Amino acid sequence: MNFLCQKCNKQKAAVHIMDTFPEKRERHLCEDCAEQEGVIYKKSDETTNELLQEFLSQQKTSTSKKVTVEDAVCDECGTTIRDFQAKGQLGCPHCYHSLRRVIMPLIQRAHEGADQHVGKVPVRADEQVRKQTDLLRLRRELKDAVDQENYELAARLRDEIQSLESA
Repeated sequence: MNFLCQKCNKQKAAVHIMDTFPEKRERHLCEDCAEQEGVIYKKSDETTNELLQEFLSQQKTSTSKKVTVEDAVCDECGTTIRDFQAKGQLGCPHCYHSLRRVIMPLIQRAHEGADQHVGKVPVRADEQVRKQTDLLRLRRELKDAVDQENYELAARLRDEIQSLESA
């Protein structure tokens, strides 16, 4: 299935979303439009110092106010952790951000340590979709390698990305 982005109608859809709140609907977005809607986050330009600053600021705010996991509520749709536990579904895309303290460990466990979906590419996907999926995976692995200061692996991944992009 080759879908065009339903928002911009220019690029191929790389992100497929099934919303269940307030009603069930399926959407197909390109990476840029998905990022604009807050469905995915591309923070590839952050330096280690910026990541450390963000981590420290989160630590300060989390120690200043004692909020329990049960108090977490999505700002957009009002879904609580108890709702998520009862239904097994989140209410909207913003729940991933609002409830991340609880759901990120679950996502990482389900995806072998990854914090994003790492499923298979559909068998019927065309070569361009496969290439985009590979590029996303390689960029994520490159970021992880740099974060872990594994520069040999990072160099190999960089070269692999460049060869895929030039193909």
